[in-house]
Amino acid sequence: MNKTLLTLVCLALVTSAVIWLLRQNGHTRISNVVVPELTGLQSQGQILFEKNCAACHGKNAVGTKSGPPFLHKIYEPNHHADGAFYLAVKTGVRAHHWPFGNMSPVKGVGDADIKLIVDYVRALQKANDIF
Repeated sequence: MNKTLLTLVCLALVTSAVIWLLRQNGHTRISNVVVPELTGLQSQGQILFEKNCAACHGKNAVGTKSGPPFLHKIYEPNHHADGAFYLAVKTGVRAHHWPFGNMSPVKGVGDADIKLIVDYVRALQKANDIF
């Protein structure tokens, strides 16, 4: 077997293993989440999150089989600024970090609601050292 073919086979095996691990929830569920004491506005964000986001992103943003966790370094403000959340809710987002597929826009969630949701998510992230 030549080196190029061997390299391609190894790359395919590693890629398959990573995808398999992601699908086994190794990166989609977080245990031992610290839920901080929330301000009034963050509590409103929690209610909105649970109503509009938790079905896919899990209670306390831990992720599910349908969507990624926000308690992951990928979603820290330096990588996904608050504006990324606004765009995702308003226009949807093409899958690019996780094997969950594309996210559709979330109808009926306005800018004020998104701000409250983001504030809640950022409070969770900060309490769990994702900041």
